[in-house]
Amino acid sequence: MISYRRLFSAPGSAAFTVGSVTARLPMSMAGVSVVLMVSSSHGSYALAGAVSATGLAAVVVLAPRIARLVDRHGQARVAVPAAAACAAWWVVLALCTRYGAPPWALFAAYAAAGCGPNAGGMARARWAHLYRDDAAARHAANSFEQVADEACFVLGPVLAVLLATAVAPEAALLVAAALLVAGTLVLAGQRRTEPPPAPRTAGRPVPLLRSARLRAVMAVFACTGLVFGSVEVVTIAWSDAAGHRSAAGVLLALNAAGSAVAGLAFGLFRPSGRPVNRFVAGVAAMAVLMTLPLLAGDPVTLAVCLFAAGAGTAPTMVSGMTLVQELAPAGRLNEAMTWAVTGILAGISGGAALGGWAVGHHGAGRGYLVPAAAGTAALLTALCTLVLPRRGPRAPSRARTPGGAGGPRPGAAAGTGFMPPVAVLPFPPAPGERVGTAQWSLPEGEGPRPGAHYCS
Repeated sequence: MISYRRLFSAPGSAAFTVGSVTARLPMSMAGVSVVLMVSSSHGSYALAGAVSATGLAAVVVLAPRIARLVDRHGQARVAVPAAAACAAWWVVLALCTRYGAPPWALFAAYAAAGCGPNAGGMARARWAHLYRDDAAARHAANSFEQVADEACFVLGPVLAVLLATAVAPEAALLVAAALLVAGTLVLAGQRRTEPPPAPRTAGRPVPLLRSARLRAVMAVFACTGLVFGSVEVVTIAWSDAAGHRSAAGVLLALNAAGSAVAGLAFGLFRPSGRPVNRFVAGVAAMAVLMTLPLLAGDPVTLAVCLFAAGAGTAPTMVSGMTLVQELAPAGRLNEAMTWAVTGILAGISGGAALGGWAVGHHGAGRGYLVPAAAGTAALLTALCTLVLPRRGPRAPSRARTPGGAGGPRPGAAAGTGFMPPVAVLPFPPAPGERVGTAQWSLPEGEGPRPGAHYCS
């Protein structure tokens, strides 16, 4: 077993963890804060939802670009000004709602606030740098970070509602802005644990999404986001239909608690097998467990089912982030993990819409068909993009001589007529991956290209 105490024995690890968690909490507060604030000032939940969706779309567009700058120039140089800019636009949005600015100003301010840094990704990058030669410690660190995410997304909305209702509608977003800046400053101040910036390379960097496996992981994460978004909406609707609207928060908290408990337990054991296999196994467990809420007929049974269903979430996310770290090219870890997070965010947005549609057309009782179907879609996507391609047939190796059709092929040893075997793989290998007796290598800074032939 792995000890979390050993994990935090690295100097500075506890301090940057406090900073990253403090900076993550405002991100979970922002959406609820904006909905409460805009609906209070303009009297329209439709407008509030549209503003919130616009901000989420801006994050999806801007976050990977901010993460690329973090990789290139370092966390301290980029994260602090990015957090300050995000917080400043949150303050502008609060002032706009306070003094009755037109709706277009709300959209513009919240869209501009999408430039905030990914504190969770920066923390995971630090763990990967600290324990780059210790796979077990990285596994434990990813498990801990997933539990920290769950805690933030449970506590953040609760804190936002408390501030917005007990103090002032704008108070939640203003407090979130202060926490974002403070947490980022603490995180950036731990220079000993900061990964070194990636050196500049000639020409434009190869887009990360040219990697077939990174695209596959993003697709699975998007389906996982569909699960998250639909569970939240359907649970609220189910509680309302059952006459227990106030129980929705408790039910969602139990779902997150199930994930947190599973994440802590998962991180205590030394990982075995390849990360891709653990990821697919986690997705399969999540798909099965997400059918449990369909069996619930009363709030107590639903609470048990949601707690159990949450247990499949954390292992999936932990294994998925570990796989992203394995696939990310050197010096582009923050960008790769941010792409994964944007996939989840896009899925959450779609899941909320699908969940609401299902409840409106088929009733709250059947609403849990949406997260069950999303879990199945995640499993099918993982099988079709990560498992089946690796098990496809391989073409036999061939050798040609200068007298053969077409003459000597490029790469043949001069004067010998011998061509090193060419293996045609149905799925591009990872850099350094061994296939048989061959070890694959790719040009520095270039990811594997689907459909290409790779020579040993």
